[in-house]
Amino acid sequence: MSMNNTTLQFPPSFTWGVATSAFQIEGAAAIDGKGPSIWDTFSHTPGKVIDASNGDVACDHYHRYAEDVDLIASLNVNAYRFSVAWSRVQPDGQGAWNELGFDFYSRLLDKLREKNITAHLTLYHWDLPQALQDQGGWLNRDTATHFAAYAAEVARRFGARVATIATHNEPWCSANLGYGNGQFAPGVADPVAALQVSHHLLLSHGLAMQAMRAVKAPAKLGIVLNQWTATPASDSPEDIAAAAHEYARSVQWFMDPIFKGRYPELALKAIDQSRFTVFENDFNDIQQPLDFLGVNYYFRAFVSTATPPVPAPAQLGVSDMGWEIYPQGLTELLLALKAEYELPPIYITENGMAEADRIEGGRVHDSRRTEYVRSHLLAVQSAMEQGVDVRGYFYWSLMDNFEWNSGYAKRFGLLYVDYATQRRTLKDSALWYAGLVAQQRGLQRAATSTLGLPPALATSTIAEE
Repeated sequence: MSMNNTTLQFPPSFTWGVATSAFQIEGAAAIDGKGPSIWDTFSHTPGKVIDASNGDVACDHYHRYAEDVDLIASLNVNAYRFSVAWSRVQPDGQGAWNELGFDFYSRLLDKLREKNITAHLTLYHWDLPQALQDQGGWLNRDTATHFAAYAAEVARRFGARVATIATHNEPWCSANLGYGNGQFAPGVADPVAALQVSHHLLLSHGLAMQAMRAVKAPAKLGIVLNQWTATPASDSPEDIAAAAHEYARSVQWFMDPIFKGRYPELALKAIDQSRFTVFENDFNDIQQPLDFLGVNYYFRAFVSTATPPVPAPAQLGVSDMGWEIYPQGLTELLLALKAEYELPPIYITENGMAEADRIEGGRVHDSRRTEYVRSHLLAVQSAMEQGVDVRGYFYWSLMDNFEWNSGYAKRFGLLYVDYATQRRTLKDSALWYAGLVAQQRGLQRAATSTLGLPPALATSTIAEE
């Protein structure tokens, strides 16, 4: 399989990064004043996580952040996307702030600055303080107000030390997996509740954007949405209609309120609006100008109304999550968004692949992941050549971590984590990515020197480029 990068060429200003989230890597679940989150509760509930694991230790990043930033720097990237654990800095989600929690993120930002790595901060990656959940969680409209206060405080403290602040990561997941089918915390299975939660998440985004702008945070402000194209499995009217509805209820459901000040009619037709409460001025709050839009892309929706459903062709195979590998869907998605909305600059804030990795002779051979990244970068490049303003790419994720209800059974990382020892090992994909980024940034010497690769490996991994 060729890993030649000669067809990849991005602008010198392009941002190259890796991404993580707080609950998935930090551990230190009840240390230094951190309060419990809904994921602490959920992961300790029997039957909710497939390997019966939890996030108490995870990757122990809370104690190993300095080592981890050194590893980030070894990849030659110039950006790191991470999230703040709300309950670490405000244990109850309202009221008193926890200075020890803020101190941790301040130390992390200091270390990133020392390594000339730009910080990209996400306020909410699914870990609501349990104290707010006890008051109704995202079904309680007041949570949106508490979130705005939290956003303002983080922006006041860190807004001059980070490049971007995203309000939410993938609110579709918070609503539909957390409340629609109970797969994620808090484990509610009520599709009507999921709709109301999605609205309160969007409202909290808009209120937070206003609150952060009120404190004059210098950081660029936006939101991160997981998105996909929806391909009908056949030319039948039923499949075509079902695909259109899938796109409306997922992508347009979150984009339309932000960019058009309304929900998509096609999606509204399919719900019981009598149980869906929207206040008169809510869209005025939600429709705040974005400095950037984060797009997370992993797969397309392949929509079949047949019984049983026709599976996606998966001509390039599937990941260890069972997701079809379909890189051209990223080009198609970005072009569709450009055609429909007045977009701000875009970052690909997540893109990556789970594999059943294992260490062999001190190495992790994951050529499929390398090809996955290369093909998706080609898709990004194609969209840029067709006029889409993409400013950066963040691989998901920096390291293997707690993969939500899959526990530690799924590995997305560029770094292999031995959870028993917390030893991190650079996978072959990490070496390839470091070489690619060095090439794109004009850091050819760093491609070998910072990684300390054996000469033979340095040649075979990097010289091809």
